[in-house]
Amino acid sequence: MRVFIIEDEIPAAEKIERLVKRYDDSIEVVGRAMSVKQAVTWVQEDGDADLLFMDIQLTDGLSFDIFKEVNIDIPVIFTTAYNEYAIEAFKANGIDYLLKPITFDALSESIDKFKNLKTRLQEPGQTTTDSVIHLQSALQMLSKREYKTRFMVKIGEHIKSITTDQIDLFYAEGRNGYIVTNEGRRLIIDYKLETLEELLDPKKFFRVNRTFIVEINAIKDVLVYSNSRLKIILNKEFDREIIVSREKVGAFKTWFDGE
Repeated sequence: MRVFIIEDEIPAAEKIERLVKRYDDSIEVVGRAMSVKQAVTWVQEDGDADLLFMDIQLTDGLSFDIFKEVNIDIPVIFTTAYNEYAIEAFKANGIDYLLKPITFDALSESIDKFKNLKTRLQEPGQTTTDSVIHLQSALQMLSKREYKTRFMVKIGEHIKSITTDQIDLFYAEGRNGYIVTNEGRRLIIDYKLETLEELLDPKKFFRVNRTFIVEINAIKDVLVYSNSRLKIILNKEFDREIIVSREKVGAFKTWFDGE
């Protein structure tokens, strides 16, 4: 089996490759793409793979844009931290929809589905609706998903629980992670931003760059900034600039616009 990975986060791509190799060491990972542009180029110049692992939010847009540029007839297992794209994944070549953080068991089940689907389609006179069933199951699972709603923090000698409704911002500084509450308090938490992205409700929180995750109701204004970037102004005064990185601008606008 030949697998190609489309993922804009190098650690996430490496994790998928490790899990794939753990599933079956004979599977060949033929390459990676980190953006819509790179993926389109690969399809045009090569496009030889049996299965794609495809993240949905890439550096220059959504992976669904790839299908608008080139014809892809390779089955896709979508991988994402966001739950609102399952319908579009079904309309593409999606045979499964894995929510991050991806576990070995979940990935194994997805590859098993792919292999079973391929076997059935190769049987003479056989038809299958497995892809429909798989995506329907994913939709049911997604509708029931629960996100983290509170975080334990230490304040002096006290341990308190802070709900996400009280949080305006998460940010990283050095090796530490911080919460900024809507009262302006800064509290240390024992989480990396990569982990927080997977735990927080993506309708409420968005990672705008390597340093900041913002809550949508904490945003007072969004300004056009230099080099096609955006600057976020919070309701509460904050002493650091919050800039939406260039590669995140498209996804941020989609998120900020809502459903």
